[in-house]
Order: sequence, then C-alpha cells, then structure tokens
Amino acid sequence: MRAQASIAIKVCGITKPQQAIEIALMGADAIGVIGVKNSPRYISEPERRTLFEEMIRAVPSKERVWVVANLNKDEIIKGLNSKGSPSIVQLHGNESKQYCEDLKRSHPNIQFWKSFQIRQKNDLVTAKGYQASVDAILFDSWHKSSLGGTGQRIPIEWLEDIDFQLPWWLAGGISSDCIQEILSKLKPFGIDASSKLELEPGIKNIKKVEELIKKIRAT
Repeated sequence: MRAQASIAIKVCGITKPQQAIEIALMGADAIGVIGVKNSPRYISEPERRTLFEEMIRAVPSKERVWVVANLNKDEIIKGLNSKGSPSIVQLHGNESKQYCEDLKRSHPNIQFWKSFQIRQKNDLVTAKGYQASVDAILFDSWHKSSLGGTGQRIPIEWLEDIDFQLPWWLAGGISSDCIQEILSKLKPFGIDASSKLELEPGIKNIKKVEELIKKIRAT
C-alpha cells in the first residue's frame, strides 16, 4: 500500500475487469474481488486471475485484494502462484492468529489483512490481539447470514477511541451520503466500500463510486 498522504480507498466486490480498471483510474487505491463461494459477488479462480492480470497490465501500482474465508493454506498458496496473483489477501473468516502468522512468514512479499465482523464493541479487543499476526485490520459490520456486503454500518461511537498500531480499514454501509460524518469522527487508514455503490451485486454504479472518491479526497 502506498504512503499515507490521504485516506486510502478500496472498492470491493468487483466482478468485471473493465470496472476494476475504471475505478482504479478514478482514484481508488485497491480493488477487491470475492473468493467466498456463497457470496453474490463471488468470481471463479479463472475470472479472478483474468481480472488481476488485466489490472497488472493497466494499473500496476494499484493493490489487488483477494477476499477469502476459512480456506486451507494449500488453497491460499495455489491462489498466490502463477499469473493474475493478488498483492493482498484479506482473510474474512475465523482464521486463527497462528494461521495468519504462518502465511505471513511464508509469503513476505504478500500483505495479509484480517477482517473482523464487529457485532459488539468488545469484538475490537479480539481484533487488537491480531496486530502482531497481520499487516492490517479491517472492521466490517456483523450480519447473521453474511460475511460482508450487507450495507450495514458499525456504530461510530464504538470506534472513536480505538488505538491500533497497525493500519485499520473501515467497511460496512459506506457511501458518499455518510462519509463526511464518518471522517469527522474517525481517522481510519482506509475506507472500504462495496454494496452501497452497486447497481446489482458485483456491478458498481460508477457515478456513486466517483462521488465517494471525490468526497474522501476533499476531506
């Protein structure tokens, strides 16, 4: 991830290479694709490799984030090999600290982020315990039947006094309508947006993406 001159922006749940490139050129720092099979934004391995390969050619400085949940290490390692590999793996399941540490140690050129669904404020304590095991932490909203992309927000007051040494990202129900309120109270390293920017799952409304990026960059 680039040096922190301003808040970093990740747009997640992308399914089409042309949208990935358009959004990256618009100013997003990272593009996320979903490797969780029960997600409506899931894309297959060949599709993911094609999308990332096209990004490598067109926008090589942008981060390519592969979002997975509870994969065994062999599947992760397979995904990191050959063409169209990610630059970041976002672990979105119940991965242990040891699991994260093993991956980080064996693949020092890849960033590993750990995502946490925040159901209650005390979940932040669990997240803080992973700081030595990963490269960044992502906070997402909790939903009983989904690991992400729900459009729901974490209560801002839960995050106002957090003190993390690692970069932390905020996800969950983010759009241009709420970003000013969020950034007036919180100072995350990065913002991660998905479902609130969509025409349908996996297809972004480019106007909404542009509005969000402009508002963040104006902050």
